[in-house]
Amino acid sequence: MERKNRVNPAAMDEQLARLLIDSYRRVTGRKLLDPEPPPGKAAEALFEAPFALLSHGTEPDPILQYGNRKALELWEMDWEAFTSMPSRLTAEQAERGEREKLLADVREKGYSDGYRGVRVSSSGRRFEIIDAVVWNVVDERGTYCGQAAMIPRWRFLSD
Repeated sequence: MERKNRVNPAAMDEQLARLLIDSYRRVTGRKLLDPEPPPGKAAEALFEAPFALLSHGTEPDPILQYGNRKALELWEMDWEAFTSMPSRLTAEQAERGEREKLLADVREKGYSDGYRGVRVSSSGRRFEIIDAVVWNVVDERGTYCGQAAMIPRWRFLSD
């Protein structure tokens, strides 16, 4: 999916917002936001959600296409830097093997919940993500559009 409005993340494409919300419901059977936002308000609701949300596309080395305010804060990045980064770089080198196993499992099964793993921000600050839900972003026709993660909890780690 083409990335639009890269400079203003709060003005994220409403189509992408709806795709993330709808695909989450399709694969998990649960609502990503409750209540669901009215038409035209999905992008704003996702950006301001109380959880971290990020997604990547379908490139051979997938690039992050979205991060809401909490994700940008956790990774200590601005919109432009975040949405230019390969998603594999959200994890430390030592964690990337486990991350790849998780994503392969998600590709096969559709989603995974309860995931825990260590991530690192742009400044090197380490944090553990807790109870993350990772899912295949699939449109209404079943076309695979990438993957997304919703991170409801995290804790910062001391070195």
